Amino acid sequence: MPELRKDPIVGRWVIIAHERARRPHDFKAEPTSHAQSKVCPFCEGNEDMTPPEILAYRDSGSRPNGPGWRVRVVPNRFPALKIEGELDKRGDGIYDRMAGVGAHEVIIESPRHHVTMATLPEENIRDVLWVYRDRLVDLKRDRRLVHGMLFKNVGEGGGASLEHTHSQLIVTPIVPISVWEEMTGSLEFFNYRGRCIYCDMVQQEAAVEKRVVLDTPHFTAFCPYASRFPFETWIVPKAHESHFENIPKPAVDDLAHVMHQVLNKLELALDAPSYNYIVHTAPFDHSGLPHYHWHVEVIPRLTKVAGFEWGSGFYINPVPPEHAAAFLREVEIATSHPGVAARERTSGGRPQPLASKVP
Repeated sequence: MPELRKDPIVGRWVIIAHERARRPHDFKAEPTSHAQSKVCPFCEGNEDMTPPEILAYRDSGSRPNGPGWRVRVVPNRFPALKIEGELDKRGDGIYDRMAGVGAHEVIIESPRHHVTMATLPEENIRDVLWVYRDRLVDLKRDRRLVHGMLFKNVGEGGGASLEHTHSQLIVTPIVPISVWEEMTGSLEFFNYRGRCIYCDMVQQEAAVEKRVVLDTPHFTAFCPYASRFPFETWIVPKAHESHFENIPKPAVDDLAHVMHQVLNKLELALDAPSYNYIVHTAPFDHSGLPHYHWHVEVIPRLTKVAGFEWGSGFYINPVPPEHAAAFLREVEIATSHPGVAARERTSGGRPQPLASKVP
């Protein structure tokens, strides 16, 4: 059983996941490429290679745990946290610990192997976003759990162990320290100014324009003023809302378009880099917060975090966000641009549109 242990100095909780040590290739360098003959457990037809699905958006007439799905959610085979059990909070001398209760799920974003989130049709991305929302709504009902973090790892540098496009959801019984720091900082601004700092950022970036990558009716995508990493891009809703799971349908449709555009720009401009994106959202046990604003952070992995960054908390970014945004704005995305076509040719065929599904 995993367990959570608290650092008594800075208040950071750490997951001690004993069972993840049994994963293949642990503590070994990941290969730079994947053998083409390797059987992928996430491909359509290999559903018996994963745990039984939790949720799937399927074509009419298809059966659970079989072909015919568009997006599929399964438990992580090597979970950081487990849904079974009680929290069992207790002291350990001066330390605090609890059982590693939570959820760890994998969202398989397409049945096709040789695609990326950027090259998926927008209707498929909408399905993924609805799945994100559905899983948060469902797990929010569990009173033991307080925060859900949706994230995606792409490429060796982004921490991905499988190349088939997928993202993950980890739900914890405590608020992660990075989320707590965001909430605390935004609350301080709100108490001083009486406004949401994220709303102010959207308004200022739209007015200044030089760091904006894409502006749509519901979202502004921009390289933040104090970007930690080259080409770091935030996607922030214009309407104030603290919880991602409250996203309305028009915003889902628009966010699918924005993510398609932003990820395509990054893949084409930076030659398909490793990257992460994280959906930052408020804890389950906090109702609508006037000072906090959900958003998506996209972080290309173009530089290494080394001793100075770990020791100081400072980040060294060699690309000013103004230059990064200007560069990305110039990248034009067509319905079928050469980058998409080339990547699809290597997969043996062009992507076929999937039937859209709005829960």
